[in-house]
Amino acid sequence: MGLIRKKITIEGTIQGVGCRPFLYTAATDLGLTGLVRNDMRGVTIEVQGPSEKIVQFQSALNNHENLPSLMEISSCCAEDLAPVPQEQGFIICQSAGDPSLEITQVTVDTAVCKDCLREMRDPKDPRHSYPFINCVNCGPRYSILRTVPYDRPNTTMAGFDMCDMCRDQYANPQDRRFHAQPVACPKCGPHITLTDTKGVLQESDSEKCISMAAQMLREGKILGIKGIGGFHLAVNALDEAAVVRLRRRKHRDDKPFAMMARTLETIRRFAAVDVVAERLLRSPQAPIVLLPKRKISNIPEQSVIAPSIAEGSNSYGFMLCYAPLHHLLFSQGGIEVLVMTSGNLSEEPLICDNKQALERLGNVADAFLMHNRDIFRQVDDSVLHIVDGNQALLRRARGYVPSPILLEKRSANDIFAAGADLKNTFCLVKGRQLILSEHIGDLADGLVFRHYRRSIPHLQQLFHVTPRCVAHDLHPSYLSTQYARSVPADHYIAVQHHWAHIASVLAEHRYPKQVIGLVADGTGYGTDGAIWGCECLIASMRQFRRFGRLRYYPQAGGDRAAKEAIRPLMGLLRTIVDSPSYLQKYDELIRSVEPDETRRTVIAEQIEKRVNTVSTSSLGRLFDAMAAIVGLGKYNHFEAQLPMALETAVNENEAGSYPVGVEMDFGETWIMDFREIIEGVIEDRQRKKDPGRIAARFHNSIAEGFLQMALHARELNSLNTVALSGGVFCNRYLVNRLIDLLKSEKFTVLWPRHAPVNDGGIALGQAAIAVHHIEGVVR
Repeated sequence: MGLIRKKITIEGTIQGVGCRPFLYTAATDLGLTGLVRNDMRGVTIEVQGPSEKIVQFQSALNNHENLPSLMEISSCCAEDLAPVPQEQGFIICQSAGDPSLEITQVTVDTAVCKDCLREMRDPKDPRHSYPFINCVNCGPRYSILRTVPYDRPNTTMAGFDMCDMCRDQYANPQDRRFHAQPVACPKCGPHITLTDTKGVLQESDSEKCISMAAQMLREGKILGIKGIGGFHLAVNALDEAAVVRLRRRKHRDDKPFAMMARTLETIRRFAAVDVVAERLLRSPQAPIVLLPKRKISNIPEQSVIAPSIAEGSNSYGFMLCYAPLHHLLFSQGGIEVLVMTSGNLSEEPLICDNKQALERLGNVADAFLMHNRDIFRQVDDSVLHIVDGNQALLRRARGYVPSPILLEKRSANDIFAAGADLKNTFCLVKGRQLILSEHIGDLADGLVFRHYRRSIPHLQQLFHVTPRCVAHDLHPSYLSTQYARSVPADHYIAVQHHWAHIASVLAEHRYPKQVIGLVADGTGYGTDGAIWGCECLIASMRQFRRFGRLRYYPQAGGDRAAKEAIRPLMGLLRTIVDSPSYLQKYDELIRSVEPDETRRTVIAEQIEKRVNTVSTSSLGRLFDAMAAIVGLGKYNHFEAQLPMALETAVNENEAGSYPVGVEMDFGETWIMDFREIIEGVIEDRQRKKDPGRIAARFHNSIAEGFLQMALHARELNSLNTVALSGGVFCNRYLVNRLIDLLKSEKFTVLWPRHAPVNDGGIALGQAAIAVHHIEGVVR
């Protein structure tokens, strides 16, 4: 039978995941000849042999169950070639590079696999107790990659020459470490050290370092621990005094801490873990998962989670060990749960450099467990929770970045989208790929903004992106907008904040049509100059129009209104009464939230004279005010602290609600009216009704208001698909209730699973809109 030859090009997550060894084995087992190589676009294969064997080889590529665990093929194209006479064997060629091609998907950092853990625990294995054990199925990827293709010389492992054993395994197609770029062992690879806060070496023997570090944690000490994407600050999570000390030193008084446990059984002692949560915790991405707290009684004080870890929240953020070093620490015994919070001072960028850790965290940690494998890109832990029975990302970082979200068609132009100023991420477009960066942070912090400016050219260089088009927020004063306008490009596109929110959902779902977009957040600059924050849009990638909104109310004090609940509260009360007499009518309530008469007077004058006061439809600030009325707090020490307290207070057995009206105003916009809701909350509070029931009724009212808005939009626009986005929908109770209501009315609901629903998804929406503009899809 005659020979045929095929050239097969595959794209997707295919570099650094055991793809070439898999292809080599599949081809040689079938007796095929040819070659395989990495290039900028992906992997190119040439196979030669009898036609039925070629068909079997292609079938192996299409069977996802046969692929290596981290390998994902997004496209596969084949073409015929002329056979090569007398070709012998199947070979793996050196990687090729061509910056003009769309780059392949860069593999994410993943948790250590079961095979490596088994070897690490085997006293007879040469990598016994080695903190940097890895293979093609696990370990660092993105965080150590300087440039592509993903080959060892292009990573921070370039400076570690492989020993004979590692080199033999690296070169053996039958070995699990075949072309595993970070492969190393105690003889030739990175090593750990234990230092004091000045960097003075305390111990360099690996096993002694880990033993001493574990003992320090048992004693209540704070350790700086260098991991995969940066440093953690670690402390015993069962030691309240140690946790309080960490809060004081890190300048993080209130925001909940994330925790790490060795086993799922340990997590189940403290939190409710359902089937979905278990799958996420055990996944190669190993994210932090927000889990409902379990009520515990009759347990000794030293065996419960320190109260100050997540005070005022109904959830714990848990993750399982994901780096070999984590497993080795817990194996020392006497440690059940560790606080593992980002290695930084409050709201600053994550630290990944040894010297910087000593300089910035020397007054926080009592010692440092660090190593000499450089981290090229700092990557925080990802955070997610469960909405409508599935994952929902709150912070997209380690394990998920830089996996792209794919467009339906290739973009002919490179694009940069600058994102928002809060919870910033940015996005690049290359070919079909929407490449959303890792979590950057809040750009108002100078260090974060510098990190943002450094990160953009780094990622552009990695993916060979030279933007012809730049997209940014409509707000002219945003730092992200100002930076975007400084980037050389042919086109600049200003995208309204809430349209970008909806577009991010449409991009993820590759939904090409118009939808009813319900958006709820704290702030977004509107086309009318007001601050939007509770919107119903009729939107597609091409255009949007505002169909409805929350009733406007005056908000005094600029950015201070996001911190001080008294500011939105007085603006809301002023709207209810529609005259300055609100100060007398609600005097007792206002005084309870702001005792200082001078401050009350200044805010009232600002509202009446419209000094530093804007009209807003912000739902986030309405939540702040309701939390203050219910008596749950007066100030957001961190973003959304008061709304989180209101959600935590909800009594889920309460099905009632307050009246909420949705009516057409004098123009063409439908208005959701909050006035009767607030009056109902105040009346119930005065009657000393249960705060949990008041909180539930308020949430239920907002969900019903959104449902009414969606029903009007469906009737007038013949649309049946609803997309949800915005930071207020990080509230699990609210969004689950709203999704249930929408589904009960036979709506199709689009909800983001792979990009954050908060402002961390804005850049994705900006980029997707820009693709349509630059390609001429939007007229």
